[in-house]
Amino acid sequence: MEITQQCVVSLTWTLKDSLGEDLDVLDEPVDFLLGGADLLPKIEEALQGHEPGAKLILNLEPQDAFGDFDEQKLFLEPRALFPEPLEEGMVFEGHALPEGLNSKLSPETLYTVSTIYPEHIVLDGNHPLAGIGLRLHLKVEAVREASEEEIAAGTAGTGFFKVQPAAPGGTLLH
Repeated sequence: MEITQQCVVSLTWTLKDSLGEDLDVLDEPVDFLLGGADLLPKIEEALQGHEPGAKLILNLEPQDAFGDFDEQKLFLEPRALFPEPLEEGMVFEGHALPEGLNSKLSPETLYTVSTIYPEHIVLDGNHPLAGIGLRLHLKVEAVREASEEEIAAGTAGTGFFKVQPAAPGGTLLH
C-alpha cells in the first residue's frame, strides 16, 4: 500500500542533531497517522507516495521541526513554590504548576526545569529540540488504512516526539 493522507505508517528511525550526535533511536516500529497530529508536516510531505521498505533521510531546520529557541518562554520563578526534591530536567505540565507563578505561563505548555538557583528556578517552555537542526533517518516498516477512531482522534496514539513527564532528571521523547 502506498502512503497517502489518512493512513497509518509504522516507522523506525534514528534522529541526530546537525553535528551527527544521536538524539533518539526507535528500533521497534511505532504507528503514526498521516493527516493528523502525529508527525511534523515536512515528514508527512516526504512520506507521501512511498511504500513499506522505503528509507528516507530528512534534514529538518528548526523552523520545519520544533521552531527556534524563544527566550520569551523562559521564566524565573521562586524555588520555594515547588515540591522537593527538585532536579534539573524535571517536567511540569502548565496546568499543574503551583499557584503564585507568572501569569504568562500557559496551562497547555510543558515546562522543563532548566536551572536551579538557591532561591529561584528557571522554567523553560521551549520544546527540548527547539533551535536544533535535525537529521532523521527513517524506514517505513508498514502502511495500513486508518481506522475511523484514529481519524476522528487525529492520532494513531503516538505524537512525534511528544515530550512526556518522566522520572526526575529527564524527559522521554516519543
